Amino acid sequence: MGETPNLSIPRIEAAIATLEPALRGYFQITVQDTVSSTNQLLWERLETGAQTGTVILASRQTSGRGQRGRHWLSEPGGLYLSLCARPKLAAQDSAQLTIASAWGIACSLRDGQIPVSLKWPNDIFLQGRKLGGILTETRLRGDRITTAVIGVGVNWTNRVPDVGINLHQVWANHPEFPPCSLEMLAARVLVGIEWGLYRLEHRGIEAIRPEYEQFLETFA
Repeated sequence: MGETPNLSIPRIEAAIATLEPALRGYFQITVQDTVSSTNQLLWERLETGAQTGTVILASRQTSGRGQRGRHWLSEPGGLYLSLCARPKLAAQDSAQLTIASAWGIACSLRDGQIPVSLKWPNDIFLQGRKLGGILTETRLRGDRITTAVIGVGVNWTNRVPDVGINLHQVWANHPEFPPCSLEMLAARVLVGIEWGLYRLEHRGIEAIRPEYEQFLETFA
């Protein structure tokens, strides 16, 4: 418990291609051991030319953040990643990125028999306890979003607070739920984000909101 295996980029890419063939070769994935924050590191990479679809994964974060700057406990054994996107959205609609990402991740995890729910606006819940969260940050030009970094943390085997849960706790008590590797979990999260962003761009937030609201654990 609590140790992160050596993440295999080829296995992540193979899982992505299996889940969503249209995304084969789309992501440029880098795996780090310990970083202050995957979001922060990705912003730094973007300043030196990193492209849309760039992904940073880390085994541990020393300064992981959640909504409103809250500290996110990021010990070894969890999934910590950030993805660069360039959505076509007005600045006033930036919250839609989190809603779309949360909806897509929930759909993807549920497809993998991980029956998650959501808590407004950015938390991923399982069995009434927090499994993960999403932090979306944007850069603007005028009134338009030029770049977004979408950070996601999901508890896999890592130690969690009493209000949290990790996937191995669930699998130990519910053998009917098939366990998945950390690579498959990463693939499901990335594919889910892209599902959400694609639907948001092509169909708008109203094509997401009803299902998102069905996934909500509670309104807050």
